[in-house]
Amino acid sequence: MTNNHTFLESLRNQIQSVYLGSSGSIDQLLCCLLARGHALLEDVPGVGKTLLASSLAKSIDASFSRVQLTPDMMPADLLGYAILSRDSGEMRFQQGPIFASIVLADEINRTSPRTQSALLEAMSEGQVSMDGKQHKLPDPFMVVATQNPNDFLGTYPLPENQLDRFLMRISLGYPDEQSEQELLELRPSHTMLEGLKPVIHADQVCEIQSVIDDIHLSDPVKKYIVDFARATRDSDEIDVGISPRGSLALAQAARSWAWIQGRDHVTPDDVYQLLVPVCAHRLVIGGPSTGTQWTKAANLIRTIAHEIHAPI
Repeated sequence: MTNNHTFLESLRNQIQSVYLGSSGSIDQLLCCLLARGHALLEDVPGVGKTLLASSLAKSIDASFSRVQLTPDMMPADLLGYAILSRDSGEMRFQQGPIFASIVLADEINRTSPRTQSALLEAMSEGQVSMDGKQHKLPDPFMVVATQNPNDFLGTYPLPENQLDRFLMRISLGYPDEQSEQELLELRPSHTMLEGLKPVIHADQVCEIQSVIDDIHLSDPVKKYIVDFARATRDSDEIDVGISPRGSLALAQAARSWAWIQGRDHVTPDDVYQLLVPVCAHRLVIGGPSTGTQWTKAANLIRTIAHEIHAPI
């Protein structure tokens, strides 16, 4: 096991000591981080979305900010604003909470579309434009957003272009019976979370991200990804299929997943394992954006995947 994999294992183990839900959700979140992607954690209240995101942030020696998004929040509350310096008499940019390596955007679908859209440039370009100037965000940079299902009261569905900026939509689900009993005994929440110490530095995360960029993606696997994306575009049950940006996201996520499994190349199974979390939220299949629609998209993805020839 390489030193980097040792760091990854320490990171995974520490998160598991606090978050007692599915280990698969932890691996998907780590996959997003290492692929330079952003994660959308969606599920009903009380299953540990904020706890999972916070435990990740506290386990990395990097800047962290948590933003509780509300209906009255303005874009400047997130991005920052210009203020007049008393010393120089010039306008000075005051950074907002978006200027952190790990940003927890809690309940993103409870804020207005205007504030949601303020995240777009930051998530896609790694910078913020203000008063004609570009302000670079830290490296690494990851937004972990949480949201309740869109059919809950007081929520604003994320538009398609916003959803497309998230590498994965991760559904946590309920813990199994044994884990839930352990949860009642440990009551981990704030006490255990406050005791977490960093086990990996931001520079080491960046180093792993660079290694993942060089994970081999063979021509047959590339064709498998393209064939799947094109099949979603040709489906009569899908209004808008996977875009080229979605194909790129799937390829990079598969590289990250392969590295996590200890390989230097991507297999077709790496791609298959990530089809739903990477692609389901990118499909437009008509009707309101609800949890039911996402489930339908996930089922369509599985059906299409079984019809696509996977290389050996």
